[in-house]
Parts: sequence; C-alpha cells; structure tokens
Amino acid sequence: MMNKLTQDMLPAFQGVIPPTLATVSDDGIPNVTYISHVHYIDEEHIALSRQFFSKTWKNINENPHFTVAVTCPETFTLWKINVSYQEEEKEGGLFEEMDMIITAIASMQGMEDTFKLQSAVICKVESIQTLVLNGKIN
Repeated sequence: MMNKLTQDMLPAFQGVIPPTLATVSDDGIPNVTYISHVHYIDEEHIALSRQFFSKTWKNINENPHFTVAVTCPETFTLWKINVSYQEEEKEGGLFEEMDMIITAIASMQGMEDTFKLQSAVICKVESIQTLVLNGKIN
C-alpha cells in the first residue's frame, strides 16, 4: 500500500473514466456516486469537483474520511485512494482551473446549464491501494 500519488497515476486524473466516490454517514449508511472530476494537486493532495453533492457533502461533513476510485484509461489500472477532507475552495486559481475543466466536460455532454462547479473539495491522500493492475485483479 502506498500513501503518495505517483506519475503513473496521472492519466487517471484526465477525466476519461469517471471517478467513483464512496462516503458513509454518521449512522453508517454508505453512499457511492460518480463524480465529474478528480484533480491532481500534488503527490499528497487531490481536489474533487463539487457540483451536485447533497448526500455526499452531508456525509463528508459528518465523516471526513472517505474513498475515491480512479482508473487509468491507458492501462485500466484501478486505484482506491483513501482520503481525508481538508477544505473547500470557492474561488482562486485551483477553483478557476477546475471550473474550466467542468465547463469543458459539460459542453461535451450538452449540459452547460447543469454542470455548475460549487467548490473544489481539497483532500489529503491517506493511503492508496492498487485494485486492478493493467486490467488484471490485483
């Protein structure tokens, strides 16, 4: 198990294959959803695009430890990234960069009026596990 993002993981953050986000409420009720974009910040941090989060956002506020799954579109390697919520940004360079990416994704899907970035949810990477390596279950 690793605790830092590596260069070979970067293609998984290009948005080709939608990432999955799994949270759990204080009551232990899980919630799994696809999200539009996971943004690489550095080897210890990622940012999640927050557009629709309602139940997910409630869960993150109740329990700041959760999991993001990303897949490399080149090798089909799948990583489970355990993270902890740090902060959210509603303005600034990171927010603007992610907003441009979300706008592009929305444009490609004809959903410009639907995909509005509310915030960039910044998370610290706690651990990373490779679940599928080059298309084979690890």
